[in-house]
Amino acid sequence: MKKSSGNSKAIWIDPDLDFIFLLSKYGEDFYKKCFQCGTCSATCALSPDYKPFPSKEMAWATWGMKDQLLKDPDVWLCYQCNDCSVRCPRGARPGDILAAVRKESIIKYAVPRFLGRWVHQPKFLPLLLGIPAALLGLALTFKEPLGNALGFSAYNSNEIVYSYSSVFPHWLLNGFFLFFSFLVVLALIGGVARFWKAMKTSAVNIDGQPPAKGIFPSIGTAIKEVITHDKFSKCEQSRSRLTSHLLVFFGFIGLSVVTLWIITSGINPIIQGKFVYPFNFWSPWKLLANLGGLALLAGLVLMIRNRLIDKDHAGASGYFDWTFIWVIMAVVLTGFITEVLHYIRLEPHRHVIYFVHLVFVSSFLLYLPYSKFAHIIYRTTALVYAEHTGRKRETETAGEKMRSDSNAAGKQIISESIDEPQSEGAMQP
Repeated sequence: MKKSSGNSKAIWIDPDLDFIFLLSKYGEDFYKKCFQCGTCSATCALSPDYKPFPSKEMAWATWGMKDQLLKDPDVWLCYQCNDCSVRCPRGARPGDILAAVRKESIIKYAVPRFLGRWVHQPKFLPLLLGIPAALLGLALTFKEPLGNALGFSAYNSNEIVYSYSSVFPHWLLNGFFLFFSFLVVLALIGGVARFWKAMKTSAVNIDGQPPAKGIFPSIGTAIKEVITHDKFSKCEQSRSRLTSHLLVFFGFIGLSVVTLWIITSGINPIIQGKFVYPFNFWSPWKLLANLGGLALLAGLVLMIRNRLIDKDHAGASGYFDWTFIWVIMAVVLTGFITEVLHYIRLEPHRHVIYFVHLVFVSSFLLYLPYSKFAHIIYRTTALVYAEHTGRKRETETAGEKMRSDSNAAGKQIISESIDEPQSEGAMQP
């Protein structure tokens, strides 16, 4: 047990040794190296003056305080620019430790939790790819009886040449992905609810303090910060990571907009006249989709380059990181190959590669709450919590007060030094 004086609370410490050794795989035996010098917090451009990170998180990690770390919102306010890791005099890699904690948090709050564990273990990869392939195969096998039962026509418009709908009906694919998207949203809501409940008992909270901002204004501020990558741009040592993240982020936005436009074509009041899909090459929507795919591809290439060449700043890369990158890469590449095969009318290859593309898209969607992509959900949640509880305001106020007190103390020392009478032996001007 750790006990401190004053108004501080006593904290029972029950070290989780397995957790310490798990984190040490990312931080090179950090628990032997970190001696709490505070360099990491002092050099971090994002760390507040009030209960700064990542020094306190490094202390908790060294003590094996797993529960304290997994409910800490500050862990998600770190963008792993690894300024702290590069400047750590002992090579304890604080940035990598916080990244490992975020990974464990995703598993901790996953709904259902076993999927969180499966996604993080290589031995389950064949099974995880086999599940969406089997589900898609079943849906396509029973498309005719399903279509007849639901009243969907198998008629294909003569306006569409070499349509995919003869093999992959739009109603079937839209229904398939909408159903599983609904399940994914439920899983995300469950995970976020668990995380939010845990953050309420975090050590960074101030007892008795009322909310500083409403939930909806906090959500608006957090979303703005995510879209602009405002905090990410403050990281000094890894500017290239900002570029790659922006390319991937806005590439996803572009592809998501096109997908949403297609799915809602039947009820979208903005669409005037006949809606013909697939789009022709010069369609604005096809151009947006291709630009989004190219941006995504460029961002992924930069991420791979950074992880292979600039390992100090990119941080430790494991199965969790690489699987995420390669699954998205597979989605993009199979998408472009499908488009090329469609234009050259290569049968049946275009249908085969389209099926492979759909398998990777399904894998990405189904395991989104458990993969590294989930970090955008949990980070946004932590940002909302920080705004709502006044964590940011308190840190800024505390920082200003500390600087003000420091300046006042400095001025007092200088004043006393000037007013102090000189000794008898001092030389007079």
